[in-house]
Amino acid sequence: MRFRTVIELQGNNTGILVPDAVIDELGAGKRVPVVVTVGATTYRSTITPMGGRFLIALSAANRAAAGVAGGDEVEVELEVDTAPRVFPLPPELEQALAGDEQALAAYGALSFSRQRALAEPIALAKTDATRDKRLAAAVEALRGA
Repeated sequence: MRFRTVIELQGNNTGILVPDAVIDELGAGKRVPVVVTVGATTYRSTITPMGGRFLIALSAANRAAAGVAGGDEVEVELEVDTAPRVFPLPPELEQALAGDEQALAAYGALSFSRQRALAEPIALAKTDATRDKRLAAAVEALRGA
């Protein structure tokens, strides 16, 4: 489904305003996982109700990749995202959980956003000490889940 809209700018945050008619046509509720295409950039996100309107987050990285900014009018293509949402395990976490079926199952039971919140800081750590500290905390959290 294609539509034109203006990229909303609220402080440092930007979002794609989704018209009510598009929400109705998608027919998948009000908090819909979607695949978004702006220009040549495609990414996965979720339509979020905010203040009586519907928005899709547009990160700085996706804005830069699409060559757009807050206030720009853009053409957007949306499709309902039916693919499973799983955040990939960083190799260090995968290795730490190898053979621990309970912890792996706990990771698999987390929502996509919780998986990302747990795993992404490990992958983004700049030093070995930070990575090791974050890895230990993640493993402990999964084993205690």
